[in-house]
Parts: sequence; structure tokens; C-alpha cells
Amino acid sequence: MNKHILITGGAGFVGRNQVKKSIAKFPEYTIWVLDNLSTGLPPEHWPELQLPSPQIEGIINTYTIGKTVIKFIHCDVLSVFLSELNCIPQIFDFKLPQFERIYHYASIVGGRMKIDGDPLSVGLDLSIDASFFLWCVKVNHPDRVMYASSSAAYPIGLQTSDTGIALKEQNINFETGFAAPDFTYGWSKLTGEYLSRIAYKNYGLKVAVVRPFSGYGEWQEPVYPAPAIALRAAAMHNPLFVWGTGEQSRDFVHIDDCIRCIELAIENIEDGTAVNIGSGIATSFLQLAALMAKIVGYNPKIVGRSGKPVGVASRYSDPSFTYEKLGFKTEISIEEGMSRVIEVARQRIQNGIQIPE
Repeated sequence: MNKHILITGGAGFVGRNQVKKSIAKFPEYTIWVLDNLSTGLPPEHWPELQLPSPQIEGIINTYTIGKTVIKFIHCDVLSVFLSELNCIPQIFDFKLPQFERIYHYASIVGGRMKIDGDPLSVGLDLSIDASFFLWCVKVNHPDRVMYASSSAAYPIGLQTSDTGIALKEQNINFETGFAAPDFTYGWSKLTGEYLSRIAYKNYGLKVAVVRPFSGYGEWQEPVYPAPAIALRAAAMHNPLFVWGTGEQSRDFVHIDDCIRCIELAIENIEDGTAVNIGSGIATSFLQLAALMAKIVGYNPKIVGRSGKPVGVASRYSDPSFTYEKLGFKTEISIEEGMSRVIEVARQRIQNGIQIPE
């Protein structure tokens, strides 16, 4: 009997790395990828994987790597879930199989510019997550689900220059109430977490929730800070610009560590409990730019740039509960991880990528 994995939003940066991990871990599974390619890449352009030419049947592109089969469908996941729930007329000529595991990454993304500049569009995540969980409990009945929340779910009042603390999972408490998260993106992730808990308590769906902090990696889209600064540094810009004052800090976690923690979470958490994915180390954008310049081998003036969205002043994790629950701690240092990002940034520049402002 064939076994199946679903990765929603699987053509995006995190999703592609999840596909890569799933191929290595489950070589005889069929991996289904749903993505509308609004920000993701078509499989033939995935830098993390070299895929063979596909077999095409309708809107399903099938790629075979050894014993692993990847089925990519270019579609809007919301329409798929609503169609299978019979909430809208059937618009697809396929039916998804029952899944052993689902990694739910599909959301409206695009970095700080998208969060601040198009908040109602980001609010569509509410519809995506609500239809997803309803589809899980009413139609598909998967064995296990991973819901990708975000550190944006934490109260912004705990992330100012004066009040910034290492954020703990218990800073969000659905029983006693919580303070406002980070704009519509944060609200949508809080709602997704709440739905995860309901899906487990009321329907028995096994769900793990993760709250990644500032994930980064070699082929991340340059709308995010790490790859954007890396491109400027690799091009040896002087001055080297960062957004805002540059004093705002984040907890940078390499994508390999993120995926490793996600695997531990989906295997060990069933009840919708959320865990942080972070190092516990706060790094300012000024420090990040200085590190990248050091890796490149030059000494530019590092300058903040006004008029750009910057988000909260301080956002970093307390990783202790994740270690207690899963035995997880990050392994890739920021020096090693950013060296990898710089190496790829040089390749991107050679290939003619536009360097962001």
C-alpha cells in the first residue's frame, strides 16, 4: 500500500527544504506538493533539488527520484480544500489520497514589506487555515499534522526596545487570554494555533505546532533580511545598508535546524502544543551586516535606512521548553550559516539577480 505525504506551500523556501528532507527520510513515499507559485518556484527551478523531467497528466506533474515520487500541483490550496469539502463546485479532476503526514506551510508570505504593506491580503491566511483543518477532520483524516505558526504570534508588547525579553511558549495562553500579536499575520497564526488545539481536543487530530523565529538559508528569497543584506555585502556595497536603525534584533535560525526541529515536533507532539524554533541569541541587523562584511573581507560603513518597514524592536526565543520537550537545540552557528548564505549570494550576483535596496 502506497504511503503519502502532503506539503502545502511546498514550492516555497521552507517547503522545498521539507521536500528534500522527506525524500531522504521517506524514500518510498509519494510526496504531494500544492502551491500556487505566488512566491514559490516551479519544481524545475528548485535550487535545493535537481529534479528529472516530469510526467504530465492534467495539472499533476510527477517527478521520480529513485523510489520517491513527487506529485506537484500548481493550484490554490484554499480552492482544493473547499472543493473536497463540497463548499464549492468540484473544479479539479483529481482527489487527494489519505495522508500519513501533512506539513502545512501554505500562507500569504513576503517578508516585512508584505506584512505591513498588504495586511488584508495576509488576512487570507485565516481562510486557508480554517478550511485546511476542517478538511483534515472531515475529509482526509491524516495520521499526523504539522502546523507552521510563527514568532509573530507573540505579544508585541514583549518585543519593544524597553520590554524585549526571551519569548517563552507560555507567553501565549489561550485559557487566560493574551495580548495583541504582530499585525494580521500574527493574528492569523494565533488563530491557526487555536484551530490546532480544537482539532485535537474535539476531533482527535494529532497536531504539532512550531513557532520558528527568523529562519534563513542559502536560497531564501531576498525579500527577507538575511539574503538581502548578504547580496549587498557580497557586492561589497559601501555604505552597507540595513532597514531602520539596524538596532532591531532577531533570533536567526538556519533552515537545516528548522527542518530538524519540525521533524522532532511532528513525531513527538500530538495535542497542538507549540514549541519555539530558535537559538535564544538576539542579533541586531547592524551586527548581522558587520558579520557578513567580515565574511566577505571588507570593512564598510554600516548605515540604517529610514522609510522601510522594520517590525518590532526585539524578537528572540527562550529555547528551553523545546529542549525539554524534544531534546532540540540549534547546531549551525550564525557564522557558519551566514557564510553559506554569502557563498550563494555570490552565485546569485553572477547569475544577474537584482540586488535589493
